[in-house]
Amino acid sequence: MASYGVARSNDLLAKPCAPMPVARPELPTAETLLPYLRRLDETRWYSNFGPLLTEFEARLADRFEPQTHVVTCANATQGLTLCLQAMDLPQGSLCALPAYTFVATAHAVIAAGLVPYFLDVDPDTWMLQPQTVRDALQGAPGPISAAILVAPFGLMPDLAPWLALREETGLQVLLDAAAAFDDLQAAPVPAVVSLHATKVLGIGEGGFLATTDDILAQRVRQRTTYGFRGSRESHIPATNAKLSEYAGAVGLAALDGWPHNRLRWLRTAQAVRAALLHLPQVGFQPGWGANWVTSVCSVRLPDGAAAAVEEKLNARGVETRRWWGLGCHTNPAFAGCPHGDLTETDRLGASVIGLPFAIDLDFEQIGAVASALAESLDALGPPPPPEGS
Repeated sequence: MASYGVARSNDLLAKPCAPMPVARPELPTAETLLPYLRRLDETRWYSNFGPLLTEFEARLADRFEPQTHVVTCANATQGLTLCLQAMDLPQGSLCALPAYTFVATAHAVIAAGLVPYFLDVDPDTWMLQPQTVRDALQGAPGPISAAILVAPFGLMPDLAPWLALREETGLQVLLDAAAAFDDLQAAPVPAVVSLHATKVLGIGEGGFLATTDDILAQRVRQRTTYGFRGSRESHIPATNAKLSEYAGAVGLAALDGWPHNRLRWLRTAQAVRAALLHLPQVGFQPGWGANWVTSVCSVRLPDGAAAAVEEKLNARGVETRRWWGLGCHTNPAFAGCPHGDLTETDRLGASVIGLPFAIDLDFEQIGAVASALAESLDALGPPPPPEGS
């Protein structure tokens, strides 16, 4: 039987891999945290926007274009929810979002009092497109008041068409940039970034909103702190979603190490790309590990091959993860939510897997994953003939 023509070493295939987790986060060390913890000891200011968190927010804002406001929050899910609430959208209206996303996006929509309306994504970028939302306005089962676009696994979308959509239709637009810390440098569309431990810049738990809309920033800030606005009087229904000074300390140490750590992420990603060059049926996201970095390695396999390949990799001790499963819409929590045609989402859900990836993944580990993946793909048999042949 013909094969994919994968060249590999038989002795490498003969032995199973040492157990290899799909992710192994790395946060600032105790040594790098110590100077900031000493500052905390000196001030005895532990929460409520002390000097460390204030400095952390200022340094985050410095990464963006001038006049960009940064508002930190307990996590990115809270950030999305509070931002939607601050937009003052009609309760019960639809919020368009890609079906190919993490469940947090849809949970935030529901928590904000809106209804998720799942739409399909582009097969090449894995992103929701403005034209898809524009087309959906006519046939939606109710009024659409907002749209959330997602930067899939950190790949940034072109925001200009989304600004045009907002101007043309009046829809509020929000960017779920959970994994896009590296590539997000401007926020003409409000963007929420995750600072979870699994992200390239992690503090354990946390997130932030970046926006050029100062009124929106103020409204979100107010919602993170009991509805307070310069006094102890609560003006609006809100919650407590602040970050502590301890989180600010971790964030400052993480920013100190970011330039060096970004290079480490790049080096590891490029080593992975080089190791898989001989597997043309494995597709990377555009620019992954070359133009931008992220903390996961999500690759596209031949259509429908994810389950079979995962089974074989797992048997070899190589842990995998379908980070977004078969699509957000397939989760029981969202069974009653409306959706459009989701052909491409279904295809991606059956074809995309996350391979082991970490900032300190070494060449031996990368080689073991490449070998195991080659064997797993080869076991699928020959690829289908080209269309029209």
